[in-house]
Amino acid sequence: MGPPDARLESGRTVSELEGVSTLRVDVDGGVAWVTIDHPPMNLWDAAFTGDLVALIGAVEHDDDMRVAVLTSADPEYFIAHADVGMILGMSTEPRPPLTEAAPVNRLLDRMRAMPKVWIAAIAGIARGGGSEIALSCDMRFATRSARLGQPEVALGIIPGAGGTQRLTRLVGRARALEIVLGCDDVSGDEAAAIGYVNRALPDDELIPFVRRLASSIASMPAVAVAGAKEAVNAAPESGGFLVEGDRFHDALGDSESRRRMEAFLRLGGQTREGERDLGAISSGSAGRPARASATWARSSTS
Repeated sequence: MGPPDARLESGRTVSELEGVSTLRVDVDGGVAWVTIDHPPMNLWDAAFTGDLVALIGAVEHDDDMRVAVLTSADPEYFIAHADVGMILGMSTEPRPPLTEAAPVNRLLDRMRAMPKVWIAAIAGIARGGGSEIALSCDMRFATRSARLGQPEVALGIIPGAGGTQRLTRLVGRARALEIVLGCDDVSGDEAAAIGYVNRALPDDELIPFVRRLASSIASMPAVAVAGAKEAVNAAPESGGFLVEGDRFHDALGDSESRRRMEAFLRLGGQTREGERDLGAISSGSAGRPARASATWARSSTS
């Protein structure tokens, strides 16, 4: 699953993606809606690998993109797993121990590291490599009936695209071992309870919920979104507080950030009455239609 790096570095924007056969991409207000459409069951095979490489590169290079959402055209399969035939074709020749992450993990880590937000909206099955792609996203939301898992040990191998690492960071060592060694599916409800996904939702609420969240994030100042993500990424490291302090300082000097803070005060922030509906004030400071109470709505015209 070594990625062709040329497609990562092509410099194409999301709207300029060409030759992508396993994904459908729609752009809406800074959000790239990526629908995995690779019958018969959305296998992670060579064709999908190339398209994923191109997608990650395009989102990374596209200054107009703030959020990428992964969904599936197949209600039964988000991504089934990696193509076992492809895995069987990988080299088994002796080699020295790795001194850096394998290409597939470097590819997926770009999703974590870039200043854009990746969200997986999971309906159906996400096992093996499908689970690992979801784990590489910044957030995961699933239907209550979704099924996730890492069944590789039952085939005599282990998760090879970051599953042992990212899953352990989310659910803890003992839970990760239960999932990886037990090879059983985890329902959406259970996945939400243990932190495998952010939350589980009824089938008809998944996409509307993710749409609202993605649109909200895309409307925020880019410097604040990027800085917050970088600081959260640094949290497990001893230098996390330094990163947070630097990114806070960067955002503080951004003109859009200052406009929003000034509007927050003008529209009733830091008043007992106004902050009873903080969401309305936040929407107003961002220039979005107000869900306001009369008190702060009147103040916005003064």
